[in-house]
Amino acid sequence: MSSVASGEHKHTEEELRCTARRCLTAVGLKAAGVEIANATFAARSEAVWGQGTTTVASDSTHFKAWVRNIFTEWHFRYGGRGVLVYWHIEKGSMAIHSQLLNCTASEVAAAIEGMMRHATTMQAEGNYVDSHGQSEIGFGLTRLLGYDLLPRIKQINKVKLYRPGREDEDSYERLADAMTRPIRWDVIENNYDQLIKYATAIRVGTASTEAILRRFTRTASHPVYQAMLEVGRAQKTIFVARHLRDRDLQREIQEGLNVVEGWNGANDIIFFGKSGELSSNRRDQQELSVLALYLLQTALVFVNALMIQEMLADPEWANLLTDEDKRALTPLFWMHIQPYGEVRLNMGRRLQLTQPAPQEPDPEPAAA
Repeated sequence: MSSVASGEHKHTEEELRCTARRCLTAVGLKAAGVEIANATFAARSEAVWGQGTTTVASDSTHFKAWVRNIFTEWHFRYGGRGVLVYWHIEKGSMAIHSQLLNCTASEVAAAIEGMMRHATTMQAEGNYVDSHGQSEIGFGLTRLLGYDLLPRIKQINKVKLYRPGREDEDSYERLADAMTRPIRWDVIENNYDQLIKYATAIRVGTASTEAILRRFTRTASHPVYQAMLEVGRAQKTIFVARHLRDRDLQREIQEGLNVVEGWNGANDIIFFGKSGELSSNRRDQQELSVLALYLLQTALVFVNALMIQEMLADPEWANLLTDEDKRALTPLFWMHIQPYGEVRLNMGRRLQLTQPAPQEPDPEPAAA
């Protein structure tokens, strides 16, 4: 495949590969993705997309990879060899973080790492996950880290609820079949300082969530681990009770996870050259491929959002949309993408898309 720049100069595939080897780095691609995400958040029109959200959905997708790579593993759920890519996607279909994982990595740890390390301007205060992204220890850690874990729990009807205390044993007669022992608050109190220490290590990045969970898994009787489990059991009980009675919360979680599924659906279109397979045996090259995919999709969402806003700036189009229509708007579409054939780039022109002017801050009231 060749690329034509400014309508005159042709570049060979080898020249493009050489440029990629010299210029593309994991750090640079991550930084570019963050810049695009931040630009998208700043450019969005509230009249079109509604108010910004503080909650993201996260989930993994499976990519096949060559079996000679030692990083490649068999995944029991996806039924094949490969690696996992774990995404954090906000309501407007913008990814704020991506991670390359092996198939045995903890999705609970990946979800927490993405919330702590996304580096965008978004203030993420809640995280929608599926059953694989939640656990009692996950509820404990997210509570200590100060954000809400909002999972879609498979077989939620089998989840046990923990009692607040022994004095409440007769207070929930209708829930007796679902109740189990009281929370051991004394265990939490005795290890509270250590709980804060581990949570702070994750927050500031001096220790990874995966490393801490792996350490606790090897010594499950560790008192701090037991205390963190008790925090998680209390938090999970609160969440389940809220989830069962709040239909709006159930819909909210489902809608958030559907956004991730839509994001994964775009992978097959954009990551077209390798039939969805990572062909490199090198971990660093796999990471570059995934980060390049992340960068392409964030750029796609950014441009699509601006195009939709440009179109709806015309009153004739804007007046055609009802509130229900606006709720169905998404910047994640790719019908206009040409993934195959010759790509022509004109580096001397830019897309003529206007961005909304920044809002002026409200004037301060005059002193009395």
